[in-house]
Amino acid sequence: MTARPKVVSREEWLSSRKELLAAEKELTEARDALSARRRELPMVRIDKDYVFEGPNGAAGLLDLFEGRRQLIVHHLMWIPDRDGACPSCTFHVNDLGDASHLWERDTTLALVSRGPYDRVDSYRRRMGWELPYYSSLGSDFNYDFHVTLDESVAPLLINFRTRAEHEKAVGAWDVWGDELPGVSVFLREDDTVFHTYSTYSRGLDNLLFTLNYLDLTPLGRQT
Repeated sequence: MTARPKVVSREEWLSSRKELLAAEKELTEARDALSARRRELPMVRIDKDYVFEGPNGAAGLLDLFEGRRQLIVHHLMWIPDRDGACPSCTFHVNDLGDASHLWERDTTLALVSRGPYDRVDSYRRRMGWELPYYSSLGSDFNYDFHVTLDESVAPLLINFRTRAEHEKAVGAWDVWGDELPGVSVFLREDDTVFHTYSTYSRGLDNLLFTLNYLDLTPLGRQT
């Protein structure tokens, strides 16, 4: 159980709040600098013809942009026994706001899972999601972006660590399953697509409004 804060006078609270504000401003400046570095990352041209299945049948990566210049792909872990995305990934999508604000900035957000399209679309309808949801089943897409782990298809990377690096840092490899959540970002120049960024693990925290709101409260995330 999380201990509640001590009770103090308004003057003491204000003094403590100003100290915290100074630390918050440092973090804001550091986050702004980090975001600038992220925008300056070099990018990689996508030369492989990935094939997805979506509401209009077969689709290439270029189609997922829906004519916009930027694409954010949310890799949702598909759990066959659940016949749907994992609870954590479902929480992420349920937590999203109005995608039209992304569209206004020439950016599309698409969901991708390595499950059969009929089941993927059934899950989308069951959840009431309006975002486009595609199946990558039969494609190397999940493997190449390291959200499906299978050394027979692609070299293993977990949050950009090889098996050896991960075992050295964490002491184990098999704590992970075969599927991971993640987010990947792409930029389009005419018909050429570039991969600019991917993030996994705690890198997804900043995308959860609920957790960020809870971080403002004395009881925190309660998990």
